[in-house]
Amino acid sequence: MSTKILLLEDDKLFNETLQDFLEEEGYKLKYALDPYTALDLAYEEKFDLYLFDVNLPYESGFDLLKKLRESGDTTPTIFITSRDDKESLHNGFSVGADDYLKKPIDLDELLLRIEAVLRRLTRTKELTIGEYTIHTREKQIYRNNIAVELPKKVIELLLLFIASKGTTVHLDEIKFHLWSASQDASEGSIRVYVAQLKKLFPNTIENIRGIGYRFII
Repeated sequence: MSTKILLLEDDKLFNETLQDFLEEEGYKLKYALDPYTALDLAYEEKFDLYLFDVNLPYESGFDLLKKLRESGDTTPTIFITSRDDKESLHNGFSVGADDYLKKPIDLDELLLRIEAVLRRLTRTKELTIGEYTIHTREKQIYRNNIAVELPKKVIELLLLFIASKGTTVHLDEIKFHLWSASQDASEGSIRVYVAQLKKLFPNTIENIRGIGYRFII
């Protein structure tokens, strides 16, 4: 079954450009030019991903997502916006966004971010692997009910590995998952994070040299 995306973008030409591109990539699209139409569509159908502009007529994309989250809708959401100030970033993530992409966007980057968001398991509150319990929303790992101190990025990487279900997670996807577009991604840091995970889960992470990693439980 094709992944269903609800696209909300008030610029008609850009909306059509995104529709054409994503449909060519195999996604099934429903689109809206204003937040009220998008809200109606979100209530009528189940989507796998929301792709929302922020600056919209009537109300912002932030306001719309807040309404959806308050109604219990946990659909993964990526904001596309011309805003890049820290306050806007904070607002977007505080209302429940999963990612944030600044205009003008690179379509290949958009694809990577969509794929990364869709593979996450953040909608599952708790996961258990061996003697460890992972609280996905708090990004915390426990062993025998005692918190294991790890950087958040290490736990985010673990969640990405788990979501991959044994397939190879490419280095580019890890970079997009762990760092925002405004941050410099570090392969050295990735190696450090993988080493930390190997201490907890020995013999589960395979290094595909120059490509990425596989996590096999």
